[in-house]
Amino acid sequence: MSLIKSISGIRGTIGGAPGEGLSPVDVVKFTAAYAHFIAKTTTRTSRTIVVGRDARLSGPMVNSLVEATLTGMGFDVVNIGLASTPTTEVAVVMEKACGGIIITASHNPKQWNALKLLNENGEFLNDEQGKEVLRIAENDEYTFADIDSIGHAYINNTYDAKHIESVLALKLVDCEAIAKADFTVAVDAVNSVGGIVIPKLLRALGVKNIIELNCEATGKFAHTPEPIPENLTQISDLMRSGKADVGFVVDPDVDRLAIVMENGEMFVEEYTLVAVADYVLSHTPGSTVSNLSSSRALRDVTNSHGCSYSAAAVGEVNVVTKMKETGAVIGGEGNGGVIYPEAHYGRDALVGVALFLTLLAKSGKKVSELKKTYPEYAIAKNKIELTPDINVDAILAAVKERYSTETVTDIDGVKIDFPDCWVHLRKSNTEPIIRIYSEAPSMEEANELARQIKEVIASLA
Repeated sequence: MSLIKSISGIRGTIGGAPGEGLSPVDVVKFTAAYAHFIAKTTTRTSRTIVVGRDARLSGPMVNSLVEATLTGMGFDVVNIGLASTPTTEVAVVMEKACGGIIITASHNPKQWNALKLLNENGEFLNDEQGKEVLRIAENDEYTFADIDSIGHAYINNTYDAKHIESVLALKLVDCEAIAKADFTVAVDAVNSVGGIVIPKLLRALGVKNIIELNCEATGKFAHTPEPIPENLTQISDLMRSGKADVGFVVDPDVDRLAIVMENGEMFVEEYTLVAVADYVLSHTPGSTVSNLSSSRALRDVTNSHGCSYSAAAVGEVNVVTKMKETGAVIGGEGNGGVIYPEAHYGRDALVGVALFLTLLAKSGKKVSELKKTYPEYAIAKNKIELTPDINVDAILAAVKERYSTETVTDIDGVKIDFPDCWVHLRKSNTEPIIRIYSEAPSMEEANELARQIKEVIASLA
């Protein structure tokens, strides 16, 4: 059994003793701590918290615990039911709520669940706020409401429609162009909430021909839910048969978007953001942001538009912070997470689908032809197993010194930028490993760079 407490929330495997798995006791404790934090810090006059969940099997049980705890802490709950992460974020803003809890373990397998915590802006808590919630939970610094102050729970099933309406209202979304292109679109939603909202969005955008794979929101994931190539053979085979123009794949909470080309090959998650950014920048020039482990292709495309690119530490909240600092018009993460401030400051696969289909329609190209217009890079992901006697911080400092003549960034581990490639070393917070991300013009070169860095680290250990 596993239970991981972090600044972004609490996640774990269902079952087990308190503190070992994600037990009901842990759900109540952490929800109460979050409610106490919100009560102390919110600027809203309302005492309302929005709750939404993905379709995983433990969702109803965890949802009942969260809702009861929040009302027991004196908050009213607007429960929007089965809903994507971005839909819940949008609902917090529309409800003028003082926070939100998303019950989802994102791309983790079915035995996992989690609580993702939002502030009154529908955005994830930052590092300082997350640590404070952890401290409150650790010390049981919360008090439940008396009988006259208990909150109430309300059901609101309108937010899928409201979210879709907000996407259609974006100036750069062209429903007329999409409808005229007459695309056939395949969707794999891994039997979670994307199976409800993505087909609805596509129909609203004017797509008449939709092939739905794993779109029943049963929570019984048809394959390992992370939208990476080895898990997407079903939709890849369908695309190779020539039955659709483009395939969209989302993870269980619909904040990541992977695209499958008409030939069955992956567009590559990194390039979801690259393509959407290219389209946005062609109409609204401005700066862009992604995290340090994301493809250099975004920087290249940004520069081609005469605009500036910035890198943030890994983590959505860090990307959002940097986007606000730089006034970025588009940003996100290389895992298929598109953040478009015109919509809201959160990764949103619905926004990604709408902007990509508009780009595709206006380009007149096949998806594979569109992909060829972007710089070609490949990212390799490797790791080094650590032993207890290894001082990781000392090794990273030594690597930084070894490559001091290159462009080095140390806001999150150590990233070394070479003229035609880069490598990023990060210490894992959950495993005794150093993660090695490397990018080069080909996968062979990216893996070779990682091998060379491993040799350097071995000589320093």
